Amino acid sequence: MLDVLTNILQTTVLYATPLILAAIGGLFSERSGVVNIGLEGLMTIGAFTGAVTTLVTHNPWIGLLAAIVAGILFALPHAVASITFKADQVVSGVAINFLALGVSVYLVKSMYNGAAQTPTVQETLTRLPIPGLDQIPVIGPALFNAFPTTYLAILVVIVTYFLLYRTPFGMRLRAVGEHPRAAETMGVNVFRMRYVAVLISGALAGAGGAGLSIAIGSEFNQTTVAGQGFISLAALIFGKWNPFGVLGAATFFGFAVGLALIGQIFGLTTYIPSEVLNMLPYILTILALAGFVGRAEGPAAVGKPYETGGR
Repeated sequence: MLDVLTNILQTTVLYATPLILAAIGGLFSERSGVVNIGLEGLMTIGAFTGAVTTLVTHNPWIGLLAAIVAGILFALPHAVASITFKADQVVSGVAINFLALGVSVYLVKSMYNGAAQTPTVQETLTRLPIPGLDQIPVIGPALFNAFPTTYLAILVVIVTYFLLYRTPFGMRLRAVGEHPRAAETMGVNVFRMRYVAVLISGALAGAGGAGLSIAIGSEFNQTTVAGQGFISLAALIFGKWNPFGVLGAATFFGFAVGLALIGQIFGLTTYIPSEVLNMLPYILTILALAGFVGRAEGPAAVGKPYETGGR
């Protein structure tokens, strides 16, 4: 029984990790007032960059760093369009999704003789056990013998909570997302805060994407992300824009994403087709976004372009 529980928790943590990183990235963006529908695209470009860079350098840590940089670079056009040019933020995010998928698939086919995927990445990120703690029954193998991205995700949640609620930076970030006019009156540069938040969003989503291609998986193809950016967005809403709420929601969705594998552990696939289990996280995402999980109100100014100086 303990082995079964351990396997379930390991699978849940494994699949929750990229969702946590991307959802916390979305939290930074939306707390500043900028909707980020582009999490899917940012994860895609992170997964592509992480896999390709690791193949070239034979170093997954460089691949992870490159994915973070790529996420920042792809978040920049969204920031420029949404903040400087005051374009519709949803349309801009959708454009990022299409652009990232198109660019990554085109480059993969160009670089690897028309193949639909990269070669298998041999030097992937490996689990890092924490001596002693990894021997704790059930939770030890899942939480303390995990991939580096899992430790990063947990650290990001803790640091984000501290930043948002215990620092002047967090106070300013929340202020520009709730009442940017009042924040500007108090001397806060609304545009700068929103740019920083959107770029942080790109960095974290890129890291989450890299986790899919060089930790959970060992290659990149056009189905590597497969909607997990949208699931991250659902986790953000389900978690009500709170770091620990997002952690809980992403863990729940991580369990749903890993259901096909969990179903194999319990032998459920004998009675329920794995395709049905694979559908469940997307059904839950629709329900979350439709508001069936309870009323969730985002920051008051989210999605609203800001005109400085009272214009």
